[in-house]
Amino acid sequence: MIRILVACANGAGTSLMMKMRVEKACKDLGIKYSTIHHCSLSEGKSAASQYDVVFCPLNFVSMFDDAAKKGVKICGMKNVLSDKEAQELLKAAGYAE
Repeated sequence: MIRILVACANGAGTSLMMKMRVEKACKDLGIKYSTIHHCSLSEGKSAASQYDVVFCPLNFVSMFDDAAKKGVKICGMKNVLSDKEAQELLKAAGYAE
């Protein structure tokens, strides 16, 4: 089971929409997860190393460089409403075929 963090600027609207896309992508791909937490970028940056995968808007990926160095997969989304993109990012991170 993987732990997933979803972060956006304020941790309200965008991260909640991304969370729903990631949940659907996990279900469609048969990926089991123990938690999907959505939050603000500031909270996410400090908590990211406790997760296996971080989803955020593409322009914020560099904020998670420290977590990436620790092996956390950072997935930047161009279209936060895209189920297909969430699936592709999970596949690229090595969690589905």
